[in-house]
Amino acid sequence: MSLFSKFKEDPLLAQVVRSSGKLFSANTVSLGLSVLQGVMAARLLQPEGLGLMRVAMAYASTVNSLLSFRMNELVVRYGGEYLARGEKDKAAALMKAAGLAEGFVSLLAFLSVLATAGLAEKYLTESQGAAWMFVVYAVGLLANFNVETAAGVLQVARKIELQGVFNLTQNILATLIIGAAFFWKGSLPAVLGAYLLGKVVWGLAMFAAAQIQLNRALGADWRQVPLSRLTAVRDLIRFAFSSNVSATVIKIFRESELLWVAFFLPTGVVGLYSVAYTLVSFIAIPTDPLISAAFPEINRLAVQKAWARLRDFLRKITALSFAVNLALGIGFVFFGRWAILLYAGAEFLDAYPALVALAIGLIFNYTLFWNRPLLLALGLPEFPIWATLAAGLVKLGLAFWLIPTYGIAAAGALLSYYYIASVWIIVLRGVKQIRIEAEG
Repeated sequence: MSLFSKFKEDPLLAQVVRSSGKLFSANTVSLGLSVLQGVMAARLLQPEGLGLMRVAMAYASTVNSLLSFRMNELVVRYGGEYLARGEKDKAAALMKAAGLAEGFVSLLAFLSVLATAGLAEKYLTESQGAAWMFVVYAVGLLANFNVETAAGVLQVARKIELQGVFNLTQNILATLIIGAAFFWKGSLPAVLGAYLLGKVVWGLAMFAAAQIQLNRALGADWRQVPLSRLTAVRDLIRFAFSSNVSATVIKIFRESELLWVAFFLPTGVVGLYSVAYTLVSFIAIPTDPLISAAFPEINRLAVQKAWARLRDFLRKITALSFAVNLALGIGFVFFGRWAILLYAGAEFLDAYPALVALAIGLIFNYTLFWNRPLLLALGLPEFPIWATLAAGLVKLGLAFWLIPTYGIAAAGALLSYYYIASVWIIVLRGVKQIRIEAEG
């Protein structure tokens, strides 16, 4: 039997592929719009302006992630388990607690950006009077007060395709505004406002969709269930805390990449790096839907203790993601310069070495995208923290030496090292734990 036939005849894999395929279809159109947005923004703002805007956007996102408890993972891990057991009261109490906690964190994140915008301007930019940008974009944090919880709800409900619809909607609005700014020679505030409006639309739409799904699954009065119905509160807190620490570590060493580059290098160079980072990030487009669709299935198989089935499922989704990501990586190596030229213009061609260096790490990361969800499903939420922390400390230590000397190529290489080292360690631990569970 051919590999394709095995994939086609596997009902679980087919379910995941169908679910992710719906999201991928919408995300593909969104990708085209994102590319168009990036082209217009880069050509309108040039490296200096683009770098400044990306730093402001990254700062708000980083502050939020430092405080975030990744409620989507908590909802999938425990909410999915409660619903599978028919324990709707526990599920309702969990959803309620997750939503309230996330709303509080979003408010706290906005206030934190408000209080530190002046420091961000001083240490991350060379521009006077840029603090307002950090604050304005942080308004999106308030509109995204329930996005993580909502994402978890849609994953459990197998309605992840709605995320694609909302992502497409916000991209259409942002593209229209950035397009108007481009053709009428607008300025940085107009472009920043377009991205902010997209975040607002995304956040409110996700919240509304999640409420509809919760009403269907739990009944219209699910909000009346008291939080006291939750049991194993210590396990929930442990999971949420470990997710927060893990997210913090990941954000510091990986997702705040533009801020580290801004700390070491001028804003114009950050603009170059942001183009390489943005283009390479498109590798996530076909894989992100798989992540959203696969995590609930991994969790279900772990709850059922179907270890042989879980191993088989992981092998198949790894083969599928490797084939896609390898093709994308080869494309970046051979056509990366053309991509930069078409996307941003000749002024950004110096970003090519960083683009190739980044592509290597992201291919590895998205091929084994299930590494952390697997350990969460196996009840080992702390291990990824130590793996990412160890790899991240090495990355950060080398950054102070390499990035000021070798620039954005070194930044890209260090981020790839971080992906490869941390992901591989986590994968080995997950595979080992499956073997232990299967033999025990």
